[in-house]
Formats: sequence, C-alpha cells, structure tokens
Amino acid sequence: MPMRKLRIMQHISLDGVIQSSGEDNFPYSDWTVPYRTPAGRDAVLAAHGGTFDLLLGRRTYEA
Repeated sequence: MPMRKLRIMQHISLDGVIQSSGEDNFPYSDWTVPYRTPAGRDAVLAAHGGTFDLLLGRRTYEA
C-alpha cells in the first residue's frame, strides 16, 4: 500500500491568533466572518482535496 500524502492546513490570522469563537469568552470572536466568502470556502475545499481524514490533538478532539 503506497503512503498517503500529509497536508498541513493551518487556519491562522496574520497576527498569529488561533482560537475558536466559543473559547474563553474571547473578545474578538468571529472577527473573520466579514471576510468569509464562497470563493474562500472553495479555495479551502480545493486545498483539502475531495476526501480527507483529520488528525486532531487530544484537546481539540475532546472539544
């Protein structure tokens, strides 16, 4: 069986914020909403490919 490719997708802001909107009453939650577009969604889906598996850390999985 051939090895599969590992794609690393990081969703991070230019100032380094990686935080979900429901985490710890973050005051700037969902600041990206005005910038989300169908074209952006399509670009992310194209980068992931047709099908994919997620590799999550323990804390992310438990959340």
